[in-house]
Amino acid sequence: MKYPSKFQSLIESFQHYPGIGPKTAERLAFYTIKEENIQQSKEFSKNIVEACDSVKHCTVCGMLTETDICDICSDDTRENKIIVVEDTKDIIAFEKTNVYHGKYHVLSGLISPTNGKGPDDIGLDKLLKRINETQPEEVIMATSSNIDGELTSMYISKVLNKKHIKVYRIGYGMPVSANIEYIDEITLAKSLESKKEM
Repeated sequence: MKYPSKFQSLIESFQHYPGIGPKTAERLAFYTIKEENIQQSKEFSKNIVEACDSVKHCTVCGMLTETDICDICSDDTRENKIIVVEDTKDIIAFEKTNVYHGKYHVLSGLISPTNGKGPDDIGLDKLLKRINETQPEEVIMATSSNIDGELTSMYISKVLNKKHIKVYRIGYGMPVSANIEYIDEITLAKSLESKKEM
């Protein structure tokens, strides 16, 4: 016997989320249509639609926002420094440390020869244009410490060094191959304190 087609579609929709396999998707679908959960599920559905319709990327840095320019980019009290990250979740991680008061820039991924991604595929032109316009005191590379993250940091630092921009790499306490979003606030704060010039 097969599930009703709409229920099967719901299962398949859950499977599109990262880390959700067929069994988990099935369990989530059953939970969603349980009679006592119907109101909660409809609210969840509404939140998804509203988020998809109103949340976008900041036109300056790439952070998630509901306006064209995010709160961080429009804050004139922020220092003229830029931390370059690979994901918007990384910005939230740094903000939680309360030790950095500059601005950010989100790349469109990392340079990855094995995945066919080069410098032209990560939004480097947007970063360089922004740096030319704002002339930051320093740029801090905060990509993951895996091969692609290191390669991306090295490439960007070489480009910026030619423009006489000071480029640093976060350091102390960062485990090898670690993703920024999973690092605790204390370790992130220490990594900023011990940044090294590239």
